[in-house]
Amino acid sequence: MENKLIFVVDDDRIIQNLLEYTFNSRDGYKVKVFPSGEECIKNLEMKPDIIVLDHLFLNGDNNSMSGMDTLIEIRKQDQIVPVIILSNQPNQEIVNSFFSNGATSYIPKEDYFVDNLIEAIEKVLTV
Repeated sequence: MENKLIFVVDDDRIIQNLLEYTFNSRDGYKVKVFPSGEECIKNLEMKPDIIVLDHLFLNGDNNSMSGMDTLIEIRKQDQIVPVIILSNQPNQEIVNSFFSNGATSYIPKEDYFVDNLIEAIEKVLTV
């Protein structure tokens, strides 16, 4: 089986390392990590099989793209690639707007979120 390319877009180094290790250690996956939405967008020509996108980037730059901005730009360039939002966001209106802008799934950053993410990715990629 050919490796599935996962883009992880998150500015939190711990999350980056955790997800990179988790998926690179599993058969069938290859991970590319990006600290910002801009970096993800610049690399869409790599044709990821799925994108895991953080909702909020806290790099201190108010001019940076948010997770929502990134999702909207991804959808302008690629209507098909599944995008899973990873976030602490408890506001249901914001979660709903991710879905209305083309998100495939939403995983809260809480206990066992990695297990939930693995399950969501496997479900999406085996359909």
